[in-house]
Amino acid sequence: MALEHIRQLTCVACGRHYGTDTLYTCPACGLEGILDIEYDLERAARTLTPQALAGRPWSQWRYQELLPVDFSKPLPHLQVGMTPVYPTPRLADAVGVKSLWVKDDGRNPTGSFKDRASSVGVVKARELGKDVIACASTGNAASSLAGFAAAVGMKSFIFVPERAPEPKIAQLLIFGATVLRVHGAYDQVWSFCQEACSKYGWYNRNCAVNPYLVEGKKTVGLELGELLGDQVPDWVSLSVGDGCTIAGAWKGLKQMHQLGFLKRLPRMLGVQASGSAPITEAWANKVDQIKPMEAQTLADSIAVGHPKNWRKALRAIRESNGAMVNAEDAEILEAMRRTARQAAVFAEPAGATSVAGVMAAVRQGIVGKEESVLCVVTGNGLKDTKSAIQATTPPIDLPPEMDALEAELKERRLL
Repeated sequence: MALEHIRQLTCVACGRHYGTDTLYTCPACGLEGILDIEYDLERAARTLTPQALAGRPWSQWRYQELLPVDFSKPLPHLQVGMTPVYPTPRLADAVGVKSLWVKDDGRNPTGSFKDRASSVGVVKARELGKDVIACASTGNAASSLAGFAAAVGMKSFIFVPERAPEPKIAQLLIFGATVLRVHGAYDQVWSFCQEACSKYGWYNRNCAVNPYLVEGKKTVGLELGELLGDQVPDWVSLSVGDGCTIAGAWKGLKQMHQLGFLKRLPRMLGVQASGSAPITEAWANKVDQIKPMEAQTLADSIAVGHPKNWRKALRAIRESNGAMVNAEDAEILEAMRRTARQAAVFAEPAGATSVAGVMAAVRQGIVGKEESVLCVVTGNGLKDTKSAIQATTPPIDLPPEMDALEAELKERRLL
């Protein structure tokens, strides 16, 4: 078991403490009372050592002392985490920094970072004896949950907005999820899912209200802490939607620093799409509140106009002495091209937003040209082929004749 390492759950709004029997948000604060799981790191340090990790499975479950899971029970068979980190010197040159690494989380089982959270979600649901799990999603959390529910034989109900990309819908359907495509924006879909979970008693996988899911997202920071050691970059860049991902990554990095795996901590760069940027606005205005907005961006995975986990996101940025920046849709498409052509990593729009944010931060003087950056690509480009095609030039149509080929190549200055 690893649950004994949990000290308490603390509300980020009012500071009240709770035990592990509190299932979702703070009873006193309601949906505003997001909970944070606190661990006994002194106890964890006794067994979470480099020597111990050397003999553990190559997956996120290797960090069992820092995960809120009963390890005496079976885990999903799919391998989650330990995704590759690549040095990408040509991309660094194009972006304008000294060095740049890409962590490709599109290599997870269903093609996105969200597998880290969904794997924990289905495990917690089974611990509670639940046989149905549900979530609202713009796409990646949905396909991830559908896949992990299938892995453990659990029924899943997935609420998605009409704009969810077709490849992500295809994943949901092939995994056997019940897909509920709702007429409305993501925030309406999310509220609708909340009502359904409450009425029918389904386990709620939504990260914004379920503190256990962020612990799965935290594993990206734990991995970076173990793998980078004293090679810590100056910045870690992530796209931001609801705020859970950057909050989780920062928490994992902090814990590995406290445990002695990291010599120092990086600064966090949070990147929102310009058409969906309430957290950036709150950070820029130095306020502890957000102003909801109608999300308008092609990066569907971060199209969240009313983020629920904004407090944790802002805390990560402020504690790390980091920054928030925005990227226009055109800049995100450019980052998709650059990441693919100069790092050979095919990123969906939200995944490439981390790279677009570095480009913006360099232009604004936030990230220095002599600094190092690690970008987390949170989703595979095959999840949104429409945007990928939009980011490129169309193929050349021609008859099977050499004269026609030569004429086209010369006209396009390819010869």
